[in-house]
Amino acid sequence: MSASKRFSRRDMIRLAGSVGGLAITGGATSSFAQTTKKIESMAPELGNIIATSEPILELATGYGGDIGPAEGPLWMSEGRYLLFNDIHTARRIKYTPGQGASVVMEKTNEANGLTRDLQGRIVSAEHLTRRIVRYEPDGSVTVIANSFQGKRLLRPNDVIVKSDGTIYFTDLGGPAVPEQWDVTVRGVYRVSPDLGSMSLVVDDMVGPNGIALSPDERILYVSDSRRRHVRAYDLLPNGVAAMDTSRVFADLNGPEPGVPDGMKVDTLGNVYCGGSGGLYIMDSKGKKLGRIVHGQAATTNVAFGGDDWKTLYFTSRSTLFSVNVKTAGMPVPAKKRSV
Repeated sequence: MSASKRFSRRDMIRLAGSVGGLAITGGATSSFAQTTKKIESMAPELGNIIATSEPILELATGYGGDIGPAEGPLWMSEGRYLLFNDIHTARRIKYTPGQGASVVMEKTNEANGLTRDLQGRIVSAEHLTRRIVRYEPDGSVTVIANSFQGKRLLRPNDVIVKSDGTIYFTDLGGPAVPEQWDVTVRGVYRVSPDLGSMSLVVDDMVGPNGIALSPDERILYVSDSRRRHVRAYDLLPNGVAAMDTSRVFADLNGPEPGVPDGMKVDTLGNVYCGGSGGLYIMDSKGKKLGRIVHGQAATTNVAFGGDDWKTLYFTSRSTLFSVNVKTAGMPVPAKKRSV
């Protein structure tokens, strides 16, 4: 691809706006960036999850830009390090506790969300190429999805893998002026474990962004950044979302900057997702238990890590943070369940 075509594409993406990036902030103000870091309690139950005295650590900064922010944190348990993406420079960053951050991959195709499949292979949502890919042990790349019913995907945003190998991903939106060969729905897709079939499972969202499953994998959570709330869907035995169960799980709108973006779930079913003013912690019913106020305009994504999965990592547009929690997050890769 020539430099002129690449710039043109990036320019269109800028015009469309990067949800979870720079365009949608929920009313960002310059003064907000000076907010003191703190953990706010909204309900007594928060004490079982995190101490309000726990320090919020800034681990690495200086990422992001017009094309997109720091995104997609993913803990690599066997190596005891974290990967995350800098969308703007199309680079993948490795953060090792106690050692710092370094670039480990160039030309990521402006990758956003990251996860791992049951075999531990990295699965990535690529903005530039509009596809979901899997990295094989030999270095080759397998395309999981780049179109649906003959139409090109818009711009895959985030991706997860269920314990049976099923892949779910969000397709947020693409150029400011979609072309005739682009899909017309901003939705959530399901790809079978053998990659043999793909279906649109959620089609009632304006800006599908972050995605997560409840610990029992019976509920699918999807953040709608445009409408500033998280929706929940019951999953049928065949893995398809029951659309008649579509409901608002939590409204994360407010006067401070930040919209719902990437999210994760802990082993007790609590949901962690960015919103107005910081990173929210909610119980399995959507009750807001607390908020991690990190002093930046948006929380772009979340990951659990550490040897006990009790380190909560999260990215803002420019920075990687961490804070210790008392409840372990759901491990990645997901553990295959016995039938």
